[in-house]
This record gives sequence, C-alpha cells and structure tokens, in this order.
Amino acid sequence: MPLKVLVCDDERHIVRLIQVNLERQGYQVVTAFDGKEGLEKIRSEKPNLVVLDVMMPYMDGFEVLKNLRREPETENLPVIMLTAKAQDKDVFEGYHYGADMYLTKPFNPMELVTFVKRIAQGNDETGGPKRYDV
Repeated sequence: MPLKVLVCDDERHIVRLIQVNLERQGYQVVTAFDGKEGLEKIRSEKPNLVVLDVMMPYMDGFEVLKNLRREPETENLPVIMLTAKAQDKDVFEGYHYGADMYLTKPFNPMELVTFVKRIAQGNDETGGPKRYDV
C-alpha cells in the first residue's frame, strides 16, 4: 500500500507541484488548501505524513501542528513544514511545536521528495517516526 501524504498549502500551484512530484514516486496524495481543512483531512484520511505550509487562512500551520501534537492519534505523525517564513525565530518555532523538518520556499521539489522518502524509511520498528534536524 503506498504511503499517503497530505499536502496542505493555500497556494494551489504549490500543492499541484508537490502532488505531481510525489505521485510520480508512487505516493498517494491528499490535498487541503487551508489549516482548518488540513486538520479535518488529517483526521478523516489518516495520512502517513504531512507537508504543511505556515501562512494559511482560517488556521495557520503552527496551530495545525500544535493540534496534531496534542492528540494521541496524531502526536507522532511526521510533519514537514514548507513555508516562506525563513527567519530563525520561525524555524525555531516550527521545531519547537514538533516539526520533523522545516524547508523554506522557494524549494526544490526533488529535495522535498527526498525528505519524504527519508522520513518514510526512518520509521522505527514500533511504527513511530524518528525525528530529524536539518
């Protein structure tokens, strides 16, 4: 069964770019276009990994991440933050709230695919993710 990745970003062209590149690598992709929809789809679709923007309508990515880490079902769900917020304080905030990786825009789509693969292969015997620092 292919790994299911939820891509959540309010920029539809970014979502489509990520979706195409992940699907070419055999991943199943679910999409969301704001933080609230992303959280709902995480609960209903149960993805194996999330690619999450920070600046989105209704609920920003940091709030989504905080919600995920508070819930037992999603506290270990791997999350890659992908955002234009590149200041040190933003990166620190992402890791502080539990991001597994923090990538900044503009980004190389194949680099993102590599990080998705790394996280997917890095799950330990219990099924939980290993944490990575970039």
